[in-house]
Amino acid sequence: MKIKLPEPFTFEAGPRAVLLLHGFTGHSADVRMLGRFLEKKGYTSHAPIYRGHGKAPEELVKANADEWWEDVVNAFNHLKELGYNEIAVAGLSLGGVLGLKLAYSEQVKGIVSMCAPMFFDNEEELTQGFRFKAKQFKELEGKDTDIIEQEVQELIDDSRDMFSDLADLVKEVSSQVGLIDVPAFVAQAGQDEMINTDSASYIYNNLKSEQKDIKWYEASSHVITMGQEKEQLFEDIYQFLETLDWQT
Repeated sequence: MKIKLPEPFTFEAGPRAVLLLHGFTGHSADVRMLGRFLEKKGYTSHAPIYRGHGKAPEELVKANADEWWEDVVNAFNHLKELGYNEIAVAGLSLGGVLGLKLAYSEQVKGIVSMCAPMFFDNEEELTQGFRFKAKQFKELEGKDTDIIEQEVQELIDDSRDMFSDLADLVKEVSSQVGLIDVPAFVAQAGQDEMINTDSASYIYNNLKSEQKDIKWYEASSHVITMGQEKEQLFEDIYQFLETLDWQT
């Protein structure tokens, strides 16, 4: 069975742009509804898909954090090439980690961090999530149960380097959060099943930013952009964006 793979998107609406970054094992669908919401509010948005994501799970274990970072920088530059000089960033989970890195590496207007891990103490949860996504993909391919179990276990065995790489990225960004001095909004799901929720307070407390805010969405799970409080989250992100010192 042929599976329709997700694609990056760009919703052009106005001179103010927002780079939207998806989570680990996710893809652009993680932030598509947010992009459509912002489009209606007059904001342009662009969401890349990092290497190995949105494809067969075998592709993900071949990828590494340096490539994901390169994909984010390329996406940021893509918006600039389209003529957008003022760019804010909003990232979910891994996208939040990469967004925070972008906030201390490039000139961004502001940063929205959603359920971003700052401690690599969730490898078991990540492995379970990867296993679930891999199994789901192979079921869509129409493979037999025995074949699926065998192939998924091989993937788990092959994923150790990927998770080690991910751990290094989280540790690197965690140690550099104090360099960020642009306006920031930290959003955290209260029912987050994937990460240590102390990460949100760690980010908020270590930011150098004079303008910063943190909000907990108590009924939400990890993929907060697709949960039951998403409308409130989207409105809060919009209100944060409206406080930024846009020149256009």
